[in-house]
Amino acid sequence: MTVIYQGNCVRVQALDEDYAELCFDRQGEAINKLDRRTMTQLGEAVAAIAATARLRGVLVTSAKDVFIVGADITEFGETFKLPIAELVAYNMNSNEALLAIEALPMPVVVAINGFALGGGLELALSADYRVLADAAQIGLPEVKLGLFPGLGGTVRLARIAGAEVAIEWIAGGAPAKAPAALAAGVVDAVVAPEQLRAAALAMLRDASAGTEWQQRRRRKAAALALPAGAAQALFADAKVKVAKRSAPHQPAALAAVELMEACVPCGGREAIRMEAEAFAKIAKTQAAASLVQIFLNDQLLKKKFKAYAKAAAPTRHAAVLGAGIMGGGIAYTSALRGTPVRMKDIQQKQLDLGLSEARKLLARQVKIGRLGQERADAIIGTITPQLDYSGFDAVDVVVEAVVENLGIKHAVLSEVEGRVAPEAIIASNTSSLRIDDLAAPLQRPENFVGMHFFNPVPAMPLVEVIRGARTSEAAVAKIVGYGVAMGKTPIVVRDGPGFLVNRVFTPYMQAFGQLVAEGADFQKIDAAMEKFGWPMGPAYLNDVIGMDTALHVSQIIAAGFPGHMKTTWRDPLQVMVDHRRYGQKNGIGFYRYDTDPAGKPKRSVAADSYELLKAVQPHGVREFSEAEIVERMMLAMINEAVRCLDEQVVETAPELDMALMLGLGLPQYLGGALKYADWLGAGRVLAWSERYAGLGAQWVAPQRLREMAARGQTFY
Repeated sequence: MTVIYQGNCVRVQALDEDYAELCFDRQGEAINKLDRRTMTQLGEAVAAIAATARLRGVLVTSAKDVFIVGADITEFGETFKLPIAELVAYNMNSNEALLAIEALPMPVVVAINGFALGGGLELALSADYRVLADAAQIGLPEVKLGLFPGLGGTVRLARIAGAEVAIEWIAGGAPAKAPAALAAGVVDAVVAPEQLRAAALAMLRDASAGTEWQQRRRRKAAALALPAGAAQALFADAKVKVAKRSAPHQPAALAAVELMEACVPCGGREAIRMEAEAFAKIAKTQAAASLVQIFLNDQLLKKKFKAYAKAAAPTRHAAVLGAGIMGGGIAYTSALRGTPVRMKDIQQKQLDLGLSEARKLLARQVKIGRLGQERADAIIGTITPQLDYSGFDAVDVVVEAVVENLGIKHAVLSEVEGRVAPEAIIASNTSSLRIDDLAAPLQRPENFVGMHFFNPVPAMPLVEVIRGARTSEAAVAKIVGYGVAMGKTPIVVRDGPGFLVNRVFTPYMQAFGQLVAEGADFQKIDAAMEKFGWPMGPAYLNDVIGMDTALHVSQIIAAGFPGHMKTTWRDPLQVMVDHRRYGQKNGIGFYRYDTDPAGKPKRSVAADSYELLKAVQPHGVREFSEAEIVERMMLAMINEAVRCLDEQVVETAPELDMALMLGLGLPQYLGGALKYADWLGAGRVLAWSERYAGLGAQWVAPQRLREMAARGQTFY
């Protein structure tokens, strides 16, 4: 075949009958992506096609198992630092290659295999026809990065498949399988993967014999075909729905709908220009910066997981010591993901409770259609409840999940160590006891590690893997691998009071307690923090956790750091516990809880809480601004996160921030405590510290922040 263009990402070859094939084939990598190099070569390739005489059509393909996974997100950080005018120009320059495809004097058909996401689908939309393999998926997921399509996707999709489809695909961000893509009019045919190339080539031959492809181009280049009244009603309804379902402080979805509405009367090129300008503005938002960073952090973690996986064999059989709700949740999660598990307790009623919890969770999966009953029955069959240690000599990993009492845990851990193989790894699911203290009576402390699950286990994605002073790398690797096999995100942290997440969270909750002690209304604190983006305010969250549990854990952690976690005010949680107001678990805490018809606790105001709290408010009540509430709460958290990074409780800023996101539900638009500090700037964080330093050591900036402010440095 005659080579028309050859790059290391894109090549063009002449085919029989005067057709050309433009093939994406990124050398040395398993996937294709639209980075700067690829976009440059695409522009050159299209120019080479345009300069080739007598061509009748172009077939666009991929030599990889997937078509194009999207843009190279690693380039976003530097690109988005450009001034808005330069970012608009950059975006328009990237669009030129796709506009050049639409300017070719011949039809273009794209064959989509595997995935065409984000920029990959946008490129496919610039073609005249799209043929999709029946196992493939396509979509525009940019909203999940705090963005919307910037290569003409908002313009072309609306004109190809209609405004309703464009709104749903772009504002929702979910990928679509082949049947849905065909029904929506986004693709023109769906075929078996082995027939994809032949079917696309046949469609190209048919297209080159007619003029329909020209009509399709005119439709893409024109204003959106919608009557004025219909457009107004459609977009008004869409904006209301999108605003309701959008996460706090994440404006991309609504901005995309507003952009598409503004582009209704515009021609294609003018609309693409408007898209480039709107994209540049949304790329500068805090949400975009944070959500892109979260994506990159996740990629970093996956690389770490792979490195750990190479150092340890997969877990073939696990065991859980201690049943009940927590043990049952761990056993269920292990079995659901394919690792058989023994569940031991000393009481039959606890085993029954643990097994009942697993069955309840599986029944829910069946009810919502994620599992068939036969599969659910098979999974429950891989959980072996038992009162003795039979079979423990054959397990790879034991997770101890008994009561949070050092003496009891010592007895249980010493006993199980004598029942398992010498190479077996024992992990303790503890939230407040130090791993080194727990390891004291063990004969093989190198095989002992912490594995702190967050409650409820099946729902919470984080697990902290705690490395004790004598824990071996092999033990850490084994438990990281087991955590990944369970579908969790394991973050390796160093032993210490509260480990990482609960330690960082303690000053945040201390800030809440001090605000209440100074006279703040706990409901107004909740409202301010929920408006800021937290799923729950601190008072409500304490009710959900359980006041007695929250108080116990915070006291242990604070005692471990007397230098900067000392409190000089009376703790509102202590008052609540003294009056047996434990929160949802007994129906009364800061708020009152009644059970709704679905069996869920329904929150209502408990007026007598204010009377009780007078005991911790020596100077009465007073008003605090939302800004002061947020600053005091978040500053305490930022400072502690910086201390943890300085002390190498966790290796990197991305791991620390991901742990907080996954373990606490920190608002996504913040990107984590350290990413939030970067957004504010070290100088502003330092100014907050100078304003509130008189409140206590929790609000005094660590030396590292002072140095960063002086040097203009950031964590990322």
